[in-house]
Amino acid sequence: MMKKLIAYCGLDCEKCEARIATLNGDAALRDKVAKEWSALNGVTITPEMIACEGCRADGVKTIYCSSLCPIRQCAIGKTADTCGDCSEVEVCEKLLRITGNNADARNNLGIK
Repeated sequence: MMKKLIAYCGLDCEKCEARIATLNGDAALRDKVAKEWSALNGVTITPEMIACEGCRADGVKTIYCSSLCPIRQCAIGKTADTCGDCSEVEVCEKLLRITGNNADARNNLGIK
């Protein structure tokens, strides 16, 4: 079984600044992440929205991760441990948005 802090898509939640800010109660880091994610996504993300303990871990999730992420919703629907368990892992368009340019995520899912 894969460690709980690897997200369904293969990203490592241990390295996520939103999770780090949440666990450490770091308001400055939460503010930094909110500004970065707002610019990256072209939407307003407030520091209060930066609260997450990990995609597959128990606890709070960001609004995006909890209900909007199509990858997470798909994996939960298929009752997959991660996308690495899915027969479509190497051709999934949703997943390729992450794994297409992230070797670590591919490695975490066992994709060559």
